[in-house]
Amino acid sequence: MTLSLGRWNAFAMWSLASLFFAYQYVIRVLPNLIMPDVMDKFQMDASVFGQFSGIFYIAYAIAHIPVGILLDRVGPRLVLPVLILLTASGMLPLLYSDVWIYPIMGRALIGIGSTGAILGIFKIVRIVYPEEKFTLMSGISIAIGFAGAIYGFQPNNYNITVFGWENVVLGLFVIGMVLASLSYLVMPKQKIEPMKFQNIWEDIWAVFSNPMVLSLCLLGGLMVGPLEGFAGVWATEYLKTVYHYSDNWGSTLPSFIFFGVGFGAPLLAYLANKTHSYYGMTILSGIGMAVGFTLLLMGLLDRPTMMIIFSIIGILSAFQILVIYLATTYVHEKVLGLTTACANMIIMGFGYLFHSSIGELLTIFWDGSSTADGAAIYNSYAYTMALTIIPLGCVLGTLGFSWLAVRRKA
Repeated sequence: MTLSLGRWNAFAMWSLASLFFAYQYVIRVLPNLIMPDVMDKFQMDASVFGQFSGIFYIAYAIAHIPVGILLDRVGPRLVLPVLILLTASGMLPLLYSDVWIYPIMGRALIGIGSTGAILGIFKIVRIVYPEEKFTLMSGISIAIGFAGAIYGFQPNNYNITVFGWENVVLGLFVIGMVLASLSYLVMPKQKIEPMKFQNIWEDIWAVFSNPMVLSLCLLGGLMVGPLEGFAGVWATEYLKTVYHYSDNWGSTLPSFIFFGVGFGAPLLAYLANKTHSYYGMTILSGIGMAVGFTLLLMGLLDRPTMMIIFSIIGILSAFQILVIYLATTYVHEKVLGLTTACANMIIMGFGYLFHSSIGELLTIFWDGSSTADGAAIYNSYAYTMALTIIPLGCVLGTLGFSWLAVRRKA
């Protein structure tokens, strides 16, 4: 359904949704920069910090279906401001609590709120632009979002160095309040439609009972480690510990992965569409990520090579778009939108698996070293062993997609 809106009103709605996507990415990658401070303040070990980082993905995944339904039935004017406020408020326990369970709960709120960013973009583009502009405007929005992720590393690290991480968190909260207020003022009113839960559950069951959809999403989830497991949280401390990079470079280099994703999303989609080889492009992506990450863990990359490898890993991490498309080819047309949401939900849910596993493995391989305050110090060996699950996941996912591709041709 396309609303009859003025050009500038439509542009304002799209811009605010895109800015929300960028804003939530700045907050999503924030643990990369403040890990030592948070672990010290709340006396977290790597296992608890892994739970803190990973709970985002559990909440993010669970919220997909209800948020999608609310956007359809209630409309973005009421839903998006609330989700922006949840995203902003989820940071406050870092400032006003001394008990580690509250930041974890706040991180879950950020996950719920962030769900509305990508789903909100799809919804708003659908209602304010004609169908032929959907891919273009959605693609630009995604690029803006990953620009937020890039800002969330070195530029935001500079802010933290100058102003302190507590003031940066408070500033991000204020920006969220402003963004929520503007969204409420700009978004048009929409007639609230009654919800027929019986039909909704039938559609959900149609998606989750489809073995091909589940297989594709589970295999895709195994391959999100480089983006969601590494770049999302652990990259900066790994590079500082293992490669002995400064805080400046440790926070700059991971942004090349997000730069690559922003470039790779339209590139992989174009190549797969041109060659009609969605399985093939996904398999190549898995192989490339596994090789690149293995070289990283072996300590074979100098700084310029790492920039290139991280950019390539980022480009290949956009394989998720291909997997979601493949999932939609196995369902009825009436549940295409729901299938997209469910596929993204399952794939992103693996972010929790990677974060919690990395945290647990760091604790297992910890040599007992600690700071004067009692905070654990993890050495190069612990980080390398913990992050080995990332290329392993890529290999398993690649093997699974190869089997599905052979089975499809048989």
